[in-house]
Amino acid sequence: MTLPDYLTAVNKQFKTGLAREHAYRGDLQQLLTTLCPGVLVTNEPARVACGAPDYILTRKQIPVGYIEAKDIGADLDSKGYKEQFARYKGSLDNLIITDYLQFRFFRDGEPTASIHIAEVAGGKLKPLPENFDRFKALVADFVAWQGQTITSPAKLAGMMAGKARLLADVIAQAVGSDEQTQANTNLRDQLEAFKTILIHDITPQSFADLYAQT
Repeated sequence: MTLPDYLTAVNKQFKTGLAREHAYRGDLQQLLTTLCPGVLVTNEPARVACGAPDYILTRKQIPVGYIEAKDIGADLDSKGYKEQFARYKGSLDNLIITDYLQFRFFRDGEPTASIHIAEVAGGKLKPLPENFDRFKALVADFVAWQGQTITSPAKLAGMMAGKARLLADVIAQAVGSDEQTQANTNLRDQLEAFKTILIHDITPQSFADLYAQT
């Protein structure tokens, strides 16, 4: 799928006025698959409720990048996203945050680039072809990332702390969801065991913090 094809497909959904962010997921996946040969682009909507990014890009089963997508026109600087984005930027070394038209690139938690490939005008999308080549170059650089080299115990500790924070949030949301639905899952069973044997008043968040650190 080319960039013009991608924007045509997204615009078709957008003009209905009924589409939300999930409606464009497959189109972005197809675009990235075309732009990133040798990279598997996986869209995992089932994991969104647990706080995981919407896309994982892997090469030979090794993650090379993550993408979080919001609805077209969403304010990516909104306070409503601040905690989630801060968590991702602090835990994921190579990240894109997008509303399908604007793409913000982050490396080791720091912004490296931002680009629009289209804008909303008159209820439809207006492509910005002058930005297409730079966008493709940014995506190529994004998937060329090979991860951090661990050069000291302090750096390893920092990396592990970031991963633990993300894992703790995922576990807390999963346990909370299980409690609301009364689902009998392994995580919920372990929480109940903690309450019975070790810490009687442990909360799902405290349990998640302990679980993530083990």
